Order: sequence, then structure tokens, then C-alpha cells
Amino acid sequence: MPAPMPTQVMQGIEVPRSSINPQQFFQLTRRLTILEKNLAAFAGLGSTDTVSILQTGVLAGLMIQFSGQVTVTLGGGTAATTGRWPYDLIRACRFSANGQSNLINCHGGALKLREIMHRGDLTDRGVIQGIGGASPGTSRQQGSLSLNSESWGVGQNVTAIAGAPTVYPIELEWYVPVAFDSMTLTGAIFAQTSATDLTLAIDWAPLTDLFILTGAATAVFSGAVNVFAELYSIPQGMDGNVIVPDLSVFHSVIESRVPVIANGDNEVRLSGQGVGKQLLRLFGKTLNQTVANNPVPVPVNATNYGNIAWRFGGNDTPEVWANGFAHNHRTEKLFDCDIGVFGGWWCHDFASENAFRDSVDEGTATELRFLVNHPVGLILTNAFAEYVQETVSIGSAA
Repeated sequence: MPAPMPTQVMQGIEVPRSSINPQQFFQLTRRLTILEKNLAAFAGLGSTDTVSILQTGVLAGLMIQFSGQVTVTLGGGTAATTGRWPYDLIRACRFSANGQSNLINCHGGALKLREIMHRGDLTDRGVIQGIGGASPGTSRQQGSLSLNSESWGVGQNVTAIAGAPTVYPIELEWYVPVAFDSMTLTGAIFAQTSATDLTLAIDWAPLTDLFILTGAATAVFSGAVNVFAELYSIPQGMDGNVIVPDLSVFHSVIESRVPVIANGDNEVRLSGQGVGKQLLRLFGKTLNQTVANNPVPVPVNATNYGNIAWRFGGNDTPEVWANGFAHNHRTEKLFDCDIGVFGGWWCHDFASENAFRDSVDEGTATELRFLVNHPVGLILTNAFAEYVQETVSIGSAA
């Protein structure tokens, strides 16, 4: 009786060891883009659309496209947007695979930023959007994270929106990075097996996250959603076995909240850290709520930020920026986007230049935390922070 073929468990799926051949896989595979799901009408604000991902190929990423409109009717009241409009229309994008819940779990705005940071050649420079002031907003040509093919409908954090009623068309797009990248497919998911269970859940924000309405004013949303998948075909070898790349890790983008941020040093321990994880990026922002229910990012500049740093162990501080201007200058050069001016994002990037060299091993760099300092002169009102960890973690066993 022949001996059983040696196998390896990758991401919770058992695969013959002879099938793992990255070089041959990349020679024979073909990139595919397919429509996973068309939702003629999205679930609605405050609700969730859940999409089961097809068991096909090696899954590298997903694209969420929203096409719709918002109809504003004043009725004697007023309408304004918050600082979360438009990309936090997705309050939480949650992707789960093979028992690993919420590999991706973050606001839509964090997904937009992550794509800008990772691509490097993707820029919002020259794309005009209205941000701040009276509708349609002050024209900005940088820092919006927007593409020219998108349409916000109404500006971000703007007041005095017209509504007689008035229909504003919306076209938005988010990329969900299942894999860290499409070159190595690090963190991609082996989907072509009946044992695979992949789910994308889209939690749509409630209206109060996006609009501030007074009197009898209303803002009514409608829209359709397309979910596309970026896949890679799975070739077969001479022995009939499938050929797959090394899929021994999961890729995660997880957002956390710090409920209180104050003047002075704010040192925050990262949630969920542990052995087997590599930290690729750590980015976040402080949000101020001068107006109730309208958290607005604090711009990253020398007035609003003192030290921006990350630490581990007792007090090891490998990188520290003396003020927000110095840090924002660095991130703009790194990402070709001024992520701190309107979005208020700071970022410690360990992946863009050389992830193999710079990523942080959470097994040896213990007690990871970040530090942001807000000078005493900055007025903070009900301020809090949101931060995102991008990691890869071991997803296999011998």
C-alpha cells in the first residue's frame, strides 16, 4: 500500500506539499477580474450587506463600487456633511476567511488611505474636491484621497447644502487588500476548494455619521453596489495536482479606537499584538468634536502635533519626529500624497521601501505602542483617536 502523500495546512486548508511551487505558479497563472456580486439596491444606511465570495482561484483583493445618489430636501431646515463624508460611508468593511474572523476590519477611509500608501504611484494631486466651508466647499486639489473618476455628490464637512429637493450623484470605490501585494501574493487566500469559507461584510454608516440635519431637512440615499474580485487562476502540474504559491500567512488591516485623547503625550499600547505577526504599517489620526456628532481630523502640522513616535519594550524608540510638520513632510514624500492636511493621518511605514528589512517582528519587539503629543495650546473637545495596524501573521501548520 503506497504511503500517503505529505500534506501541509495553509490558512486552515490542507494542501499536498508537492503542490507548493511559487516559481512554477507565477509562470503559469493568469490574473482574472470577476464580478462577485451585484446588489441592485444596497442594504441602506445603518444596515449590512454580506457577500459570500466564490470558491475560485487564489484571491488577492476585492473592489467595492457604490453608484447612487443622495436626495437632499431642506423643508425649512439645514443640511451639512460631517468630516466622515464620503469614504466612511462604509463604517466597517469586514473580511473573514476559514475561521479567521475580520482579517480586514476598518472604516472605508482607512481602505482609501491604505491603497494610496501601498501603490506609491497613485495620487490625488490635481483632483478637485470641496472640503470645508459652505457647499460646494472650498476647492482642494490635494489630500482628498479621491480619484478623478469618483464623484462625492456633496463636499466633505460643508454647510448650507441646497435642497429643493436636490439630487446629488455619487460614485465611490474602495479596494480591500486581501493580499499584501499582487506581486508576491503574500497573504492571498487559496479559495478553490469546498473547504474555503470567505465572507465580505459591508456595514454602512448611519445617516448621523455622514450628515447633520436640522428642522425638517432630510437626506435620502439610494444606490447599487458591485463587488469585484482580483483572482489568479490555479494551474495543474504533470501529476494532476494543483500548483499554488506559498500561502503560509494571512494579511490583516485592523482598526482600533482610543476613546480619550488629551493634551500632552498620549502613549497607546497596540491591541492584538503577539508572536507570529509582522507589523507592516501603523497609521492613525486624532479626531476633535467641537461640533457634536461631527468628529473632524486634527491636521498634522507643527501647531497641532509635538512628538510623533513608536516604541517597544521598556522605552526603545526607534523613530521619533519632533513635530507634525516634519512627520507630514516625510509621509508626503513617501506616498506622493499629503495625507495629514485634511485627513489628519500620521503613519509609521515599515513596508513601502523594504518590508523584508523594515517590518517589525512582534515576537521580539514586545509591548509595541505609539506616541502622539498634542501641545497644550491645542483645544481638544471630546477628542479620540483611531489607528490601524497592517500586519501579516502565520496562517499554516506543518
